Amino acid sequence: MRAGDTIAAISTPPGRGGIGVIRISGPAALETAASIFKPRSAEPLGSPALARVGKVFDPASREILDSAILTYFKAPHSYSGEDVVELSCHGSPIILGRVLEMLLARGARPAEPGEFTLRAFLNKRIDLAQAQAVKDLIDAQTEFQVRLATRQMEGALSRQLSPIKDALVNVIVHLESSIEFVEDDISPEAASLLEDKLDRLIDRIAAIAASFSLGKYVREGFDLVIVGKPNVGKSSVFNRLIGRDRAIITEIAGTTRDALYEATSISGVPVRLIDTAGIRETTDIVETIGINRTRTAIADADVALLVLDASEPISADDNALLGEIPLDKRIVVLNKSDLPRRMTGPSGEPCLLISAITGEGFDLLLASIMQRLAGDSSIERDDILITDVRQHSALRRAIPQLEEAKAILNSGGHEEVILLKLRSALEAIGEITGETLTEDILGQIFATFCIGK
Repeated sequence: MRAGDTIAAISTPPGRGGIGVIRISGPAALETAASIFKPRSAEPLGSPALARVGKVFDPASREILDSAILTYFKAPHSYSGEDVVELSCHGSPIILGRVLEMLLARGARPAEPGEFTLRAFLNKRIDLAQAQAVKDLIDAQTEFQVRLATRQMEGALSRQLSPIKDALVNVIVHLESSIEFVEDDISPEAASLLEDKLDRLIDRIAAIAASFSLGKYVREGFDLVIVGKPNVGKSSVFNRLIGRDRAIITEIAGTTRDALYEATSISGVPVRLIDTAGIRETTDIVETIGINRTRTAIADADVALLVLDASEPISADDNALLGEIPLDKRIVVLNKSDLPRRMTGPSGEPCLLISAITGEGFDLLLASIMQRLAGDSSIERDDILITDVRQHSALRRAIPQLEEAKAILNSGGHEEVILLKLRSALEAIGEITGETLTEDILGQIFATFCIGK
């Protein structure tokens, strides 16, 4: 980004629509927009936060191109913290392209991906965690993703990290004062108090970092494979989960010969459901190929839903599948609870009783899937979730630095070494909100944004 430039870009998605918006940001934003816009009234265009109706025209030919609305946001009270103008035209790609060309011909340059949001960050309108949430909001596919991204964009994560950083700074200041003004080593009492503070900081950071176990799936989605021997109702479970008849269902064992994929969401988390061929001993060549693909899907999936038929006794094929699917990956369900029950399920393992026909037990099944994704961490859906790998990595790097600082403090080590560890932890946490990142890393982050945002 070149400071002082005025940038312009189409901010609405490609394609046709009722309205298309061209955004301009920088010191010459109003002047550049005014060179191609003629307001309906004679009042000057300099009034901020006021929408003006007028015409967009080509200054070279004086040809009227479109009716438009110009809105001016004066720095620093704008999205980017600079002077910003938004021109709302009809959403024709031809019109929007012509308007952008005219703005570029009059001194603006094309905005780089994410440059409006980068300028908002550099002008301290938002921090980096909020900036990344902007992209998450744009990319959201479910209502839960929207709610989570909105909370992050409003600063929820930053507010959780702020007292942690303040507490860490206080510990650093305390140690620096001891080094500068006190000749003796830190007293055992003072060291104990500092160790308690570090313990609390480690616990708080670890709790936030643990949310990534679910947060990574909220951001990227997960694969859930439905497996079982033939004719246990796998395709019926598949159809129930996606809410429509996608898989063919018959009473003939082996109807599903190949994996069937469908994208949906479970409790607001994107999921790719995989209905698979039933696994059993067979000499059929086509069915064998399907079974091999089922085993590949099991290996690649995040969660495996092992479906057993509750109306039949457990079989050798069922037991073979129980031995084949890892315990930490599988959820065992006993389907066909609407029929007389003849199976108790595998010994010593929790099972869920469901009916793909009536829907019985599916609420509990969905909750179990979410709990499996969350792992050992106790995460509530309304908690702040770490969804970004970079943010999680920063938190995980801060924890051992604090643990090492505590160990050195406990052993009576040098305060300078302790301070080095504490500053490293503070720097790692600062990477999340952007205080301690280099320009190259910032460029990599914002390069993933769309142009116009």
